[in-house]
Amino acid sequence: MSAATASPTIDRRDGRDPGPARRAWAGPVAAGLTLTLTGAAGAAALVTAYRRAEWGQDGQFSWFWAGMLVFSLPAAYWAIRRDSSARLRLAVLVGYACFTYLPKLLRNPAGPLYHDEYAHWGQSRDIVIDGLLFQQNSIVRVIGDYPGLHATVASLATLTGVTVWQAALFVLILAHVLLTLGVAVLAGQLWPDPRVAAAAAIVYSLNSSFLYFDTQFGYESLAIGVLVWALACGMLAIRAVSTRARLGWAALFVPFTVAITATHHLTAIWLTGILGLIALACTIFRAPARTAWALTVTAGASVSMWMAAVSPRTGTYLEPYLGRALDQFGGMAGGDSGGRTLFNQSVAPWWEQQAAFLAPGVALLAVIGAGVLWWRRRRVTDRLTRAASGAMLLLAALYFPATLLILTPSGAEGARRSWAFSYLGIAVVTAPLIIALLDRARRRISVSAIFLLATCTLMMVGNTAAGMNPSYRFPGPPVFGSDTRAATPELLAASEWLRETAGRGARLVADRYSGLIFGSYGEQEPTTGSESFPAYQLYLARPGGPMPPALMEQLRTWRFEYLVVDRRMAEQVPDIKIYFENNEPIPHDGRPGFTRSQLTKFDTMPWLIKVYDGPHIAIYRFDFGSQGQNLHMGAP
Repeated sequence: MSAATASPTIDRRDGRDPGPARRAWAGPVAAGLTLTLTGAAGAAALVTAYRRAEWGQDGQFSWFWAGMLVFSLPAAYWAIRRDSSARLRLAVLVGYACFTYLPKLLRNPAGPLYHDEYAHWGQSRDIVIDGLLFQQNSIVRVIGDYPGLHATVASLATLTGVTVWQAALFVLILAHVLLTLGVAVLAGQLWPDPRVAAAAAIVYSLNSSFLYFDTQFGYESLAIGVLVWALACGMLAIRAVSTRARLGWAALFVPFTVAITATHHLTAIWLTGILGLIALACTIFRAPARTAWALTVTAGASVSMWMAAVSPRTGTYLEPYLGRALDQFGGMAGGDSGGRTLFNQSVAPWWEQQAAFLAPGVALLAVIGAGVLWWRRRRVTDRLTRAASGAMLLLAALYFPATLLILTPSGAEGARRSWAFSYLGIAVVTAPLIIALLDRARRRISVSAIFLLATCTLMMVGNTAAGMNPSYRFPGPPVFGSDTRAATPELLAASEWLRETAGRGARLVADRYSGLIFGSYGEQEPTTGSESFPAYQLYLARPGGPMPPALMEQLRTWRFEYLVVDRRMAEQVPDIKIYFENNEPIPHDGRPGFTRSQLTKFDTMPWLIKVYDGPHIAIYRFDFGSQGQNLHMGAP
């Protein structure tokens, strides 16, 4: 090596080589400057995207993804970079988790917006007001049985004096950060390379629920973060050599499991299932299995006892989604119509839609590659790593049949909710493959690195597009039949009027979107109908025709007080193709499901008194004992 080549690394004044010391601080400084600048640019681009969408201008999708990727790709580079220190990786992952919460935070910083957010916000607020847990919820009837999130938020709001929504944001941002770090910790229990752990966290962030669904004010947003830490504690307990360490980690696993059980039913069930896969794999590969089975039994017992003692109706609440989805999928396989057309009339750009279709295929190729790598390394890894990573491969495989359920109206929601859990397997098993590909590259900027960053871009864009409709992701003018744009000034005014005149807790019948507002801001108890209580038959009845006697008896016996009618149901088609509930017997053929006369017939019914009339919203008070009139007739 020539003197000219060597001279930059030598301090001529004292002959010392400053290279190592300079590199020690150069990396964090460069990372800090890079991520600060890209983070500011990304946040500005996200704000621009939302403003353009709100003002009806084009370009919101391009601005949004430019903002996301300008920070996410450099963050992925610094997190997986070989020379990054442990502290730098930790800082990058924390910053990445905070930045990826920004889209949801900017979407609705001041109050609830999504369907389930109205329910959880109202439930938490009621705990602050009344101090009672396990109260029934009129929007999502089962969430009152799982008060973990609501009790946490209500306690924080009460102790600090902040609003319920502000307390919820603190809890959810913290949960989002802990979820990201927890995935890295879990992956670190299988492979010692910290780059694999960081890669697993980045890959997991590409799932369709990460940016919007698991950042909303919902019980899964908190529970899934606790799940990854429970699994990490479980792996530490299984791997522990001494009895004292094993009992210590198991003791920490138990409160995590109980917290999950008291917070979200599906997360608790998935925890039990994942532990069962790990225990089964440990048995097959002759790894330590006794502790794994004990943890599985503990989680299963926690779920079973809670559902038996506290929430016995959880099974009946969950069963229709899967049962009807399988029926519909079977009908589609037999040639019947009734399936969903993906991106039907969607305003999402073509490249988002194409990315959504390509993402499952790319994920499949990645899992196959991870399986090949797992097989090749099976003799050089310890039995527990081999067994646990094999279990994660099985968990990853569950992602693909769930994507087929997205084609059914009833299964679409369940498919989306399963992806956040099955993607945990994809993240853990594909992370070693990513690092292996990078290690094969000899140049700093390699074809492998560029390919992986491009794949990361494709997966983030495609999965997010598949997981959330544009109306959920972007602001805009009020749209009939959209949960996120249901809070029109008219509906808010009507709900406030009813609360001021009738107080809280009045039972009323309403459509899905009116029910959201009356049940949250209005603090009432709406019902939108079900198979056992088909309240929507009131709206479907023909003018002058009979009302169903059984329904009328239910309304009278259960002391319903008000009926809310949104006349837009006769003028427009709901944006998400639902008027009342998922399995309603109402035609969805691109035309309004009701006629004007069906919705104005209530003006002439003797057992209804109109008490509020707006441009679109009318409120009627039930008067079942009015002068002995025939309650079964649609007109006097």
